[in-house]
Amino acid sequence: MKRRDFITLLGDAAIAGMLVTGAAHAQTDFPNRHIHMVVPYPAGGIVDIATRIVTDKLSEIWHQPIVVETKPGASGNLAWDQVSRAKPNGYTWAFLGPATMANPHMYANLRWSEKSFVPVGATAWGPSALVVHPSLPVNTVTEFVNQCPEKSGHSQLRHPPIGSSQYLGIATFLNATKLEMVGVPYNGAPPAILDLMTNRVQFTMAPVGIVRSPLLPNVPTTSEAGYPEVNVVPWFGYGVPRGTPRPVIDKIAAGFNAVMKVPSVRAALQKQALQPMESMSADEIAELYAADAGKYAKIIREAGIKLSD
Repeated sequence: MKRRDFITLLGDAAIAGMLVTGAAHAQTDFPNRHIHMVVPYPAGGIVDIATRIVTDKLSEIWHQPIVVETKPGASGNLAWDQVSRAKPNGYTWAFLGPATMANPHMYANLRWSEKSFVPVGATAWGPSALVVHPSLPVNTVTEFVNQCPEKSGHSQLRHPPIGSSQYLGIATFLNATKLEMVGVPYNGAPPAILDLMTNRVQFTMAPVGIVRSPLLPNVPTTSEAGYPEVNVVPWFGYGVPRGTPRPVIDKIAAGFNAVMKVPSVRAALQKQALQPMESMSADEIAELYAADAGKYAKIIREAGIKLSD
């Protein structure tokens, strides 16, 4: 071997070693600059508010800014597409919710799927409630199903936007109970509740925080009412692009867990009618994410939901 060849090989090895050392240092030094959080819903909404409650405290703990960008549009697909193509270094995050898991099964030509993200945080449950107008003489889910006006497909059901967690909950409920109704979409839950209050609508499904205090004491869950397959509770989570180094994933997960132990954070989430979650490892969140993605895929498949891009 010529001397210049030896020097070349030595130089290549040294460069490779520096690259490995540099990557390892970047992971152990994470975070050393600002983090970009993308929320696929409007500013001032429940997702934006809950995200800022958590990220403000995490930013304080880490001594690094976490910049929240609200990027609504296309049922969240614009935001998730953006984050899925971001560099997988831990500095770009996305909110993860039911639509993250459901949209890839409803839209045919997305460039991303639920597998484009690795979940790194789970902060709060966002349960919904089946609510009826007092004029409907029912007190339980069983009574509602047995006395529902029609099972012929002629009854109208006002529901939140297609693809929302409440819509998917309604689709699951109708599939489990074999009730057939003509869906009439609203732009959101509040308009449906207003129509419910004036008896233009006799029943709907809405976020717990809109219709009552968070815990709904003495009200049975759908599982307790005999329909366990309906009990898919939305949760607020956060993820990074797939390919993000595992040490970074674990550090972000540990950061979320630290935040969720802060009493003021839990109280602030409860004030928004959300139920704070307990600490979870990155692997445990991944299991929950995969399980719910499978449930939503089944709901969409059985309901025959397909949407244009």
